[in-house]
Amino acid sequence: MSLGKWQLDRLAWKQQILRNIETRITDPEIPLPTAFDPAVDKYQSVSMRGTLRGDYIRVLGSLKLVGAVNKIIAPVVIDQRVIMVDLGYLKEEDLERLALSGDVAITGNLHWPDETDSYTPPPDLGRNLWFVRDTAAMAQHFGAENVIVVAKSIDPLPAAITIMPLDTTGIPNDHLNYAITWFSLAVVWIAMSALFIWRTRRKKVT
Repeated sequence: MSLGKWQLDRLAWKQQILRNIETRITDPEIPLPTAFDPAVDKYQSVSMRGTLRGDYIRVLGSLKLVGAVNKIIAPVVIDQRVIMVDLGYLKEEDLERLALSGDVAITGNLHWPDETDSYTPPPDLGRNLWFVRDTAAMAQHFGAENVIVVAKSIDPLPAAITIMPLDTTGIPNDHLNYAITWFSLAVVWIAMSALFIWRTRRKKVT
C-alpha cells in the first residue's frame, strides 16, 4: 500500500512536470538567444531567420501508423552562427526529393535530446545515417552550436518534409499503472492472508 501511495505521489509530480513543459513549449517565441544554458533554456520557444546550408544528417526512427522514417537535422546559418534544426521527417523513398537551400524563417523549441546509451551504435557516416540525436556529436560534425531547434513551423517548408513539433507524448508517465499494480498486489496479499487464516482456524476446529 505504501509503494502504491508513493507511485501516486510520483504521478502528481510527473503530471506537474509535463504541464510545465507543455506551457513552455507553447509560450510565445523569443529571438534566438546569443548563448544557451540547457538547464534554463530547454523547451524555450524561439524564432529565427537564416539560410539552409544544404547538408544534413538523417536519424533513423519509427512512427506509429507511419513506419520507418528519417528525421532530418540540418544546419542553418545565421550571420556567423550555425544552428542545428530538427526539420521533421520524411520516408526513405522521399530522400531524393529533399533539397535544402535558401532563406527560411523558423519557429521552434530549444532542445538537448538525451537519447544515447551504452547500446547506441555509432553513426554510419558512409550512409549519413545516425541512430539517435546526439547533440554534442552532431554539433561537432556540423561545426555548429551545441543546441537543436525542433521546428514547429518552417517558411518555406522543404519538399517532402513533415514537421514534427516537440511535445510531451514521448515522455514516459507510467506511475498510475505502477500504483495500480502495487495496490492490486496488496489486495491479493490481504485476500491470500485471510484465506490462510480462515483455513488454519477451520483445521483447528475440526
